[in-house]
Amino acid sequence: MESLMNLIRQSDMTTRMTIVDGFFAVFLSFILVLIITKLYKLTYKGTRYSQSFVHTVIIMGVVVSLIMIVIGNNIAVAFGLVGAFSIIRFRSAMSDPKDIAFIFFGMAAGIACGLGFYLLAIIFTITLSILIYALYLFDYGKREGEPRTMKITVPENLQYEGAFDDIFEKYLVEQTLTRVQTTNLGTMIQLEYEVVMKDGIKDKDLIDAIRERNSNLNISINYAKTVTTY
Repeated sequence: MESLMNLIRQSDMTTRMTIVDGFFAVFLSFILVLIITKLYKLTYKGTRYSQSFVHTVIIMGVVVSLIMIVIGNNIAVAFGLVGAFSIIRFRSAMSDPKDIAFIFFGMAAGIACGLGFYLLAIIFTITLSILIYALYLFDYGKREGEPRTMKITVPENLQYEGAFDDIFEKYLVEQTLTRVQTTNLGTMIQLEYEVVMKDGIKDKDLIDAIRERNSNLNISINYAKTVTTY
């Protein structure tokens, strides 16, 4: 009887320690994922910022830490959770590939907290956050110019093939003709290019040069947010 009572006391103590560790792991993972999402907000350059995505990263980081606490060293529970989560399907497409990296970043911090590697989780989060912010500050990986879509309207009788090659060579890093279609009841032709401008080139300089060749017809340069038309 006495041995049974000792076992119960030991079990209660273990449970209390697990609960304390669990609360600490969840709290720490929450703080670390807050730092990660703050970094995400600071470095995000896209046009489709989503508050719900930020909340999702936070929730996933905390939930993963709790899952790792529940699993512990129990392989049977681990396989059970894998089976349970395998039925989940995420149908929302990511607008930016970097979003996926931040999801894994938050999950990694949560896993480290859930397994009790608190110091590792803190060092990992701070170090990687500094590296990501450094990439953002130095704009690492940026190519010369930003890709844009340019549409040029030309008369139907103009031989457009090669008509703008010298202009493109002067003002553009690269260009690709992606579409040719008739417009204005077939009296005109619209050319659509994917272009990358050289550094220091203004839209108006390129447009003015093209207008001398296309009979001063419509030219548009499309951006993510705005459209410049002359």
